[in-house]
Amino acid sequence: MKKKLFMLLPMLPLILLAGCDDADVAQHNLTKAADNFEIMRRIVFYNSITDKIVLVTEGRCSVEPGPLRTSVICKVGEGQYIRNFYGKSDNTVYFVEQMAPVPINVYHYRRTFKPQAILPDIDFRGNTGAAMQAVTPDRND
Repeated sequence: MKKKLFMLLPMLPLILLAGCDDADVAQHNLTKAADNFEIMRRIVFYNSITDKIVLVTEGRCSVEPGPLRTSVICKVGEGQYIRNFYGKSDNTVYFVEQMAPVPINVYHYRRTFKPQAILPDIDFRGNTGAAMQAVTPDRND
């Protein structure tokens, strides 16, 4: 029973989205593309009292809104990311623009598996010979 449940687990989003319309699937796929830094965005922070733009961030960015601050993570190079936090106030608002249209398939639900999230990198300090002995089974067993 557990094996069958485990095999159905990856299908759960498909089952849940079965009753969704095209807009729901497109929204999910666009969000997934943006969170994978595939979409160019412009994030503008605007002071509604002074009618001035406070800050503009452009690039391949993922936005994580929060109750007191917004986190913006931007990809700035191959394997290089910058994370900034922006505090919120009563008179400051922000909006996120997608810079250009991107092709999104509304007939297929998008799923991204990243092996490094399942099997994390391990930092090792010490003698590599000792590490190999530790992980190599003893031949006398």
